[in-house]
Amino acid sequence: MNAAIPRPRMSSLTDLQPPADGLLEDVLSGLSRSPKRIPSKYFYDHRGSELFEAITRQPEYYLTRVEQALLDARMPAIADAVGTGAHVVEYGSGSGRKTRQLLRGLRAPVAYTPVEISPTALEATTTGLMSTFPFIEMLPVCADFTRSVPLPRAKRPARRTLVFFPGSTLGNFTHDEAVDILTGMRHILGQDGRALIGIDLQKDPALIEAAYNDAAGVTAEFTLNLLVRLNRELGCDFDLAGFRHCARYVREQGRIETFLVSLRAQEVHVAGRAFRFGQDEAMRVEYSHKYSRGGFAALAAAAGLAVAEEWNDPKDWFGLRLLRPV
Repeated sequence: MNAAIPRPRMSSLTDLQPPADGLLEDVLSGLSRSPKRIPSKYFYDHRGSELFEAITRQPEYYLTRVEQALLDARMPAIADAVGTGAHVVEYGSGSGRKTRQLLRGLRAPVAYTPVEISPTALEATTTGLMSTFPFIEMLPVCADFTRSVPLPRAKRPARRTLVFFPGSTLGNFTHDEAVDILTGMRHILGQDGRALIGIDLQKDPALIEAAYNDAAGVTAEFTLNLLVRLNRELGCDFDLAGFRHCARYVREQGRIETFLVSLRAQEVHVAGRAFRFGQDEAMRVEYSHKYSRGGFAALAAAAGLAVAEEWNDPKDWFGLRLLRPV
């Protein structure tokens, strides 16, 4: 039967990658604020992507293995809820491990569109998936998914759009930013689409903190690699030995806050401008929100979305939420 179906090949890459000066603008703006901050999206150069994959294999980092097990356990119910012939759109393609689980479990998806800011990660993921799923059209988009992204049109009509946003990546954004991302997602879905979102759930703070402070120091290296990237791409002079990784759970906000902390009073130069750091001054580089059931439902509602289905792992550590437009 498969021989009668035209074998799609990967269409041309849609390149909407932000201009290089966007990084400089964000860094200058962030270093000028109090407290200083740099957006977490800049973690993911080639080395940063490699280090993040290494983080997911650390024993303390429960998120990936629990989400993968949850996907396996609930895949039949997810396939029933999504239906046949979906165009799958993934925000941030990563390594593609969870993507394979989803595409393998869905019923005859017609196309897959990864939206990824890292060209190397995008190419690697798409190339690997093409050989595994030759009858799914690959329509990669190199772009920042936090901005408006037009959806490529598949050659075979899709019955429904499914946005896939795993890994609790939504938790890396503030409440307002998350609402904006979900609102943009709502526009992509149309009237009958669905979104499958992975969310890390509120639990013992010690368990959460350990996930972001692994004993092997991989997360610390990942965080400091941000400074390596800025030195390489912007000609900055951050001294890596002058900063340390710090991640702590803030119970009142329900989130991990990750910082690079200056170990001494020092001055850093960026594009001819000098920025002073005091000893023990913390520069924020990431949020990781942990959600309650009601808190996430309220967040989705603010973007015009409702929870259609919800699945948690047996320990209630991690959840999958299927959203529909209201």
